Amino acid sequence: MTILSQSKALRLCLFASVAALPTLAMAQTAEPAAEADANADEIVVTGSRPIAESEAAALAIQRASDSLVSVAAADSVGRLPDQNIAQAASRLPGIGIERDQGQARYISLRGAPNYWTTLSFDGVNVVSPEGRDARYDSIPSAIASQIIVSKAVTPDMPGETISGNVNIVTRSAFDYNGFRLAAKLGGGYGELGGKNEYEGSLVVSNVFDTQMGEIGLVLSGSYYKRDMITDNFEIDWELPTRGDNSRVDQRPGFEDRFWGRETENKFYRLTRKNYSVSGRLDFRPDADNKVSLRSIYTIFSDDEARDNYIFDLDDRQNDLVTSNAACPAVTPAAATSTYADFCANTPFRGTVYGIDINQRSTLRAFRQSVFTNTIEGEHKFGDSWKFKWVANYTKSKDDRSVVGEVRWDSPATRTSRPTVGYDFTNPSLARVQLFNTLSTAGVFSAGTPVTAIDSFLKPLTTFRSLDAIDTTNAYTAKAEISRGLDLLGGEATIRFGMQYDERTKQAVENERVLNTAAVAALGLPTTYDAFSLSTPFKGEIPLGYTFRYFDTQKMRDYRKAASGAIGRTPVLGNQYKVTEEVYAAYLMATVKYDWGSIVGGARVEHIKNRGEALGTIGATANVPIVAEASQTLVYPSLHINYNVADDKKLRLSFNTGSARADYDQLRPNLVINDANLSISGGNPTVKPERAYGVDAYFEWYIRPQGYFSVGVFYKRVEDVLYNSRRTFGSDALNIGGVDRSQYTFSGIINGGKGYIYGAEAALQLQLDPWTDEIGLPEWMGGFGISTNATLNRSRVTKPEVFGAAPILSSPARKIRLPGTSNFVFNVGPYYEKYGLSVRLSYQKRSNWLDTVADNLLDAGDVFWAADDELDFSARYAITKQLEIYFDASNLLNGAGRRFSGSTERTIEHERFGRRYTGGVRVTF
Repeated sequence: MTILSQSKALRLCLFASVAALPTLAMAQTAEPAAEADANADEIVVTGSRPIAESEAAALAIQRASDSLVSVAAADSVGRLPDQNIAQAASRLPGIGIERDQGQARYISLRGAPNYWTTLSFDGVNVVSPEGRDARYDSIPSAIASQIIVSKAVTPDMPGETISGNVNIVTRSAFDYNGFRLAAKLGGGYGELGGKNEYEGSLVVSNVFDTQMGEIGLVLSGSYYKRDMITDNFEIDWELPTRGDNSRVDQRPGFEDRFWGRETENKFYRLTRKNYSVSGRLDFRPDADNKVSLRSIYTIFSDDEARDNYIFDLDDRQNDLVTSNAACPAVTPAAATSTYADFCANTPFRGTVYGIDINQRSTLRAFRQSVFTNTIEGEHKFGDSWKFKWVANYTKSKDDRSVVGEVRWDSPATRTSRPTVGYDFTNPSLARVQLFNTLSTAGVFSAGTPVTAIDSFLKPLTTFRSLDAIDTTNAYTAKAEISRGLDLLGGEATIRFGMQYDERTKQAVENERVLNTAAVAALGLPTTYDAFSLSTPFKGEIPLGYTFRYFDTQKMRDYRKAASGAIGRTPVLGNQYKVTEEVYAAYLMATVKYDWGSIVGGARVEHIKNRGEALGTIGATANVPIVAEASQTLVYPSLHINYNVADDKKLRLSFNTGSARADYDQLRPNLVINDANLSISGGNPTVKPERAYGVDAYFEWYIRPQGYFSVGVFYKRVEDVLYNSRRTFGSDALNIGGVDRSQYTFSGIINGGKGYIYGAEAALQLQLDPWTDEIGLPEWMGGFGISTNATLNRSRVTKPEVFGAAPILSSPARKIRLPGTSNFVFNVGPYYEKYGLSVRLSYQKRSNWLDTVADNLLDAGDVFWAADDELDFSARYAITKQLEIYFDASNLLNGAGRRFSGSTERTIEHERFGRRYTGGVRVTF
């Protein structure tokens, strides 16, 4: 019996035969394991090389796949390196991350829109609490053994996938040999605000050999808590207009001038938590039968206290006398607020007199949960027949409730309001300076500077609380029968399957609103001094003023008093029920040859939608509205895998998919305003986006250790989804003798055609196998690198917008696909040897289109600015059972920034600070 070195063991793991691949995919262990190809008498020593172990396991799964996939696999003791699934997947080729408050949330695959990527657990698609935009920050990585990203859809996968699918493979007791316990406990610190974070997880599993067969049981739980502070400023750019849609600013050069109608700061105090509990029971009565019962419950909570100071710069814009003459040599006296007065100010620097402060104190209790339950069976009959079945029930809840929001507004008297000096010349910082406002003979001027913003009079105007819960109940049933046979000169597997999905999303919103008198009548304070704290500012952004945080307990007192005094009022515009049914069938064949394999087939889906809601038509409220739609779609695909050599593959894929509008966009809620000739709401008849794609990839599994791939992809897109305005074009709402077919409709619509194409490359390599060959010392063999890059280009046609005035219209034009980045780059150099594992992870994502401007009033399309992130992680295995770790996140402390039209017009800028965590992991 021979003991192998760690490097040789890893090489054997990576280049095991196909027969050993299931063990690599599902049974990574820290115990000595028998090598499966030719060395049955050799023991493989693993457990101290987590990066190399996970890469080897992932590449083995990827190499054996009959379609294009990328894989993140747990190391030999079942650990993924990050707290949530979005972060864990971010290192894979072509994956870009969208963040919220600095935390990875959405996944964008190959730079495409995030809603083109679907989420599944163990192959069963799951509806996120938000809807089709799958959120990954609410899913802790503790529940996963693998993350498999399918970039080319096969017929057995739901058709509502364009870019690909992220499949989270949960842990099974059969992944390990016998009893297993793995635990993690850690804590950390955030630089911004000096806030703490805590994390812990526990996984227990065992395999029981009974007279009825083998039973495997896994139980797991995880907890993560993070307190944080956010620095923020925002500017809302506009083209100032009057009620008749004429421009306010008509001085020479006005065509390219947009003004900041308001600027604001949002000061967040946040506590975010992730919880999860899961269980999995696997039963194998014999070699031909197995049944699995799985249950996962995850909760993401976000308790947010937000102090929001809004400087309403355009409050008095109509006072300005419009002129198209050049400005006089001497700046005239300020007889108005001077907003949008190019003779007194510029869009980026100036002074506005006697403006309104709109202050918002908001306390939210945000909760999202997913409870998914699956039973699955697989049975083999004879030598060639197999039958698989699965049933799933998932309940997702999105609780968007607001404990309370108090609004404080400046009085009407101009001299009781501040004068604001603004400076927007730095895209990374909006500066304001406050003064008392003076008025002499109708001429305004700035008085003494003011530092404490809360010294200005701002009476309470309203208190509002909101109970808002969206609940989605989803049912899935799937059955598949397959048979192995000789076909077309190869070994084939024919698969026929049927699937039924029903998803019902119901949104319920109710609110309580109290005005100043009603609040006072309850004996509650109506001045901000009595509502606030003297706590110092916790952030770091340079402010031109000081402020007081509101008291969260006072807000809870307001809610309690309001709940006992008045009832709730339904918010009908946001109450709806949408049911979606999908009847699907597919037929596919996988034919294997000496030179590779072919996978081909088609999927047919019949989709039925029904929406129910109450609407407002003219002066009539609570009008029942029901809308139904149906369609049948076919999704053919073909995948060819050619073995150029034992270690090289060519993959060619032709595939189709679609992206359906989200449930809230399909709701039939409509608000009809006969005075404004307008209709707003959902669009139950909107068609899915359709995509037709081709992928061509070359993969090289470098001997003895490493991986290189390069590929190109192209997708043609039809019926692109947009939020836009258009003519309603239907007589369905011609009630009461009023023709509303020509009203302006605001909502989601289908646009024109387009495309997205690009290239992708990836490399994974470690020096260890070549140190002797190139004359390097042994210790340098620990250096390695994992890197990948994706380039793409996209163009789609945005339809023409017809408005009541030229300023409200825009011609058809070519734009980028919303949500697409032209460039995504990841690089992760690491060192791993002697029990030490250290990695740097860097991601760069170029800017991406967020929202599309409908007309000139929108100040241009809105983009997220380019984003780069640098993280560091280190682990050291003290023993085989005990490891310590340290992680540092957001080391570049880059800001999340959006801009409108031009990069100099920042509309949102947030900074979150660096974070550091450390702790211990134990495994038995």
